[in-house]
Amino acid sequence: MQKVKIPVTLDPGRAAQRQLDYDGVVLLEELSRFEQVVLDKSGEVAVQIHCKNDEQGLTVLSGSIKARATLICQRCNEEFGLDLEQDFAYTPVGMGAESDHLPDYYDLVELDENGEINIRQLVEDELILAIPIVPMHDEASCRYSKQPKSFGKIDEEDEKPNPFEILKQLKKDS
Repeated sequence: MQKVKIPVTLDPGRAAQRQLDYDGVVLLEELSRFEQVVLDKSGEVAVQIHCKNDEQGLTVLSGSIKARATLICQRCNEEFGLDLEQDFAYTPVGMGAESDHLPDYYDLVELDENGEINIRQLVEDELILAIPIVPMHDEASCRYSKQPKSFGKIDEEDEKPNPFEILKQLKKDS
């Protein structure tokens, strides 16, 4: 099956009624916030989206994303590649709608003024969430060494008298 570009926006109600499935790609160049986090700005994100109505009658967008990102290791400060994979399940809600009665296993996505959701923004949010808080190589391939780093020589300080020594002597005298 040929990978196609995922649409920018989607009407989730209509897509769920038709039980549409999308299997395609989103180019990394189109994700401006994600570009600020990664080093390699080229490539694509594989996206699968399944639209349906669940047993409760809720519209559900579920699927997965897969991408390869080049990041900076926070331990050794070298570049490394990381495979990002994330599954998601959203239910759309209207702007300002109450969400207290919705199940916890669905994340909420807000509909815009046209009753659509921005798929690119949803994919970008999921990619950013898939990046670890502190990205690092695995220890076996990291160039970080546990040997202490020292730059220059530190002069030894002269031992200064303790200013409270006088109080100790006064306490002994009394």
